Amino acid sequence: MNWNHLRALQFSDLPLDKEDRAILEELAERLQDNYPYHTQEYAGQMIKPPHALAQAAHWMTSFVNPNNHALDGGRATSALELEVIDQLGSMVGYTLCLGHLTSGGTMANLEALWVGRQSTPHATVLASSASHYTHSRMSEVLGMPFKEVPTDAQGRMDTEALEQLLAASEVPPIVVVTLGTTGLGKVDPLADVVALKEKYSFRIHVDAAYGGYFKISQLPKETQRHFEAMPHADSIVIDPHKHGLQPYGCGSILLKDPAEGRFYKHDSPYTYFTSGELHLGEITLECSRPGTAAAALWATMKKFPLAKDGRFAKRLQESLLAAKGLHKRALEQGFWSLDPELDICIFSTKGNSSTEISIQNRAFFERKANEGIHLALLKVQREQWPWDLQWDSEELVVIRSVLMKPEHNDPAFWMRLLD
Repeated sequence: MNWNHLRALQFSDLPLDKEDRAILEELAERLQDNYPYHTQEYAGQMIKPPHALAQAAHWMTSFVNPNNHALDGGRATSALELEVIDQLGSMVGYTLCLGHLTSGGTMANLEALWVGRQSTPHATVLASSASHYTHSRMSEVLGMPFKEVPTDAQGRMDTEALEQLLAASEVPPIVVVTLGTTGLGKVDPLADVVALKEKYSFRIHVDAAYGGYFKISQLPKETQRHFEAMPHADSIVIDPHKHGLQPYGCGSILLKDPAEGRFYKHDSPYTYFTSGELHLGEITLECSRPGTAAAALWATMKKFPLAKDGRFAKRLQESLLAAKGLHKRALEQGFWSLDPELDICIFSTKGNSSTEISIQNRAFFERKANEGIHLALLKVQREQWPWDLQWDSEELVVIRSVLMKPEHNDPAFWMRLLD
């Protein structure tokens, strides 16, 4: 990667001596060993460059170095965090909510499951086989039973299989519904899961770490209805450091019932004397948390409000159009391609056997990387692939393209990618 602007930074206003500057020069050189995450040519993993405003606000606030664990350590940034949480809650449809920023989706999901366990001791966690591995791992950390729910042919949670598990549950379980799976980019049928509450008692946690912001996009009607059901969830996780234009790490957790703040009750002999009101340090599992994340997100949301037809929503729409465009072009060019639901496009070269096709796709991946276009590989199971082929291996390796940037909506780029 050519990041010459890193070498050009002078940091003239900082008290850096000659040794400090030499170290920064070396660091700038070391940082060349990266993929070009910020360019159009990077369409591999879920890495979206933070907006320049977010970077500036983050850097500016770092000079104060606030800690949002307690008001003593982060007076201004604690207020900013409450503002952005209120806006995220409004975006998903909560009239009231309790929440805070986290280091990322892993910690946010852990906390959501922990709150669920506190609400219903001995609850089992039910999540689809396509859900993020966070849920099985965090269930293990919390000592909670975990069961996988099979997916349907499209890679979404199978509600018939879920209902069988619900009917057999002695204790109301926690059902994890994923809006934007990290593999295929699919949306679990949240509206249908909510409908099951007419017959069964259970808690709903929505993992929208990746897809949450698409709530304000123009989605197909069938997909949109599941996003519209978000207000019925008991907890929701969204990662601003994915589609929210933020530096790592910036996740968030939202709880529909503010009364669940009671589960966090604890006492500290030294941090909570500046205010008699409930504050962020009393409603988080994490202790020290950077106020820089709150400042950066607040600044970005001032520029890009979470409005249905706003500039931010239009940026997201470009990603959705990019995935649809690449999918259509891939079919025209003779590839197999799964119809994308969000902004992740899965495609494959054609062939006779799973082994042969996997070899071809790996070669395609390497060839594109040598050309400066960076994609990803994904292993899929037989039931996830609709085309006929000889399955002489347990898995099929296909190409996965994450089109998170507005500039990915470019037919010329699609042709370069597929050529």
